[in-house]
Amino acid sequence: MTDRAALGARLALVRQAFRLEYLTVAWMTIEAGVAIGSGIAAGSVTLLAFGLDSVIELASAGVLIWRLNIELQRGQPFAESAERAAARIGGALLLALAAYVAGAAGWSLLTGRGQEFSLPGLVVSVVAIPAMWVLSRRKLRLAEALGSRALRADAIEAVTCGWLSVVVVIGLLAQLLFGAWWVDPATSLVILALLIKEGREAWAEA
Repeated sequence: MTDRAALGARLALVRQAFRLEYLTVAWMTIEAGVAIGSGIAAGSVTLLAFGLDSVIELASAGVLIWRLNIELQRGQPFAESAERAAARIGGALLLALAAYVAGAAGWSLLTGRGQEFSLPGLVVSVVAIPAMWVLSRRKLRLAEALGSRALRADAIEAVTCGWLSVVVVIGLLAQLLFGAWWVDPATSLVILALLIKEGREAWAEA
């Protein structure tokens, strides 16, 4: 493949990444609003974590759009410093979410307070499971093709969002069916290991 053809192929991948990030912004705006509002109303740690994760993904998408725009305007070499900055920001955001989940879940278990059932929270969480699976798979493939650590960190945040969706659904259904208040904070801790692992890796590799 000639240099011109290779550059054209890379730019096509960058444009695909742009489209994915704009889709991410559109969905995460809806998801964040519903999840945070429902989480506050229901007193749910996992719904709030889910909503805050959506806000973090919005921020991450904004950083990725900035990084990709630099490459489109100035070329790949100029994007390297933006790549490192974006990867570190993505890692820091993952670790910040991990800290929130740990603190909120611990407080809920300590005080013996869990969530109430939330139908809007359940609906948005159910829809998010397949949406995040598709987005994360496509972002991971593009991250590998582009050699982008920042895009991989962004993809892992989508993976995390998908797992959080599963956790939220389990907690809400348990609350609805069994009144098991402790399921909410207990299940929210399940995601901590992934958040910490991927956040540290994204930061260290930047």
